[in-house]
Amino acid sequence: MIDLHTHTIFSDGELIPSELVRRAEVKGYTAIGLTDHVDFTNIEHVISCLSKAKYLEDVLDMKIFAGVELTHVPPEKIESLTTLARRLGADIVVVHGETPVEPVRPGTNLAAIKAGVDILAHPGFLTAEEAELARDNNVCLEITSRLGHNITNGHVVRLAKEAGARMIVDTDTHSPEDLIDTERAIQIAIGAGLTPEEARRIVTEHPIVRDS
Repeated sequence: MIDLHTHTIFSDGELIPSELVRRAEVKGYTAIGLTDHVDFTNIEHVISCLSKAKYLEDVLDMKIFAGVELTHVPPEKIESLTTLARRLGADIVVVHGETPVEPVRPGTNLAAIKAGVDILAHPGFLTAEEAELARDNNVCLEITSRLGHNITNGHVVRLAKEAGARMIVDTDTHSPEDLIDTERAIQIAIGAGLTPEEARRIVTEHPIVRDS
């Protein structure tokens, strides 16, 4: 299982990184992204704290990515905050996309894709043009297991497949019960419209992990 979108106590998650990683290990994870919510007010603190969680790689057979999820950041500021996140050492930059269950500013999806972030989380009613730009900019489109955000998974998969854009299954974990195993992730991907072969590939062999 590869899951590159999770949260710890350094934003609105319930667990410290060590416990989150341990629970992910029990679920069979091979890679996890710790991607707490940030804007310009807390990004330095979050990246500094999450980067220390890499000490666990010394004793675990798991890749740990210290990242951020830019959340409710005005579209005009996403590119500069993405640049800052990478300069501060973030392994992964996720943007909180235009989910239909939160008042995310219109234009967030497009700004994130233009900025070349790693993952556009729960992108909601993504457009065909945005899916094509995501393909061109190597931005991964998220298929999410999180309730509410997941109501547009089928729409996202359809447009991503038509455009040839990359996809990933993530949990957006905030609580221990949000973590899932590989078979559940595959079921979620198949339910969203992928074939079993496509589903297994994006769950277990994600390019962000392979290229790192």
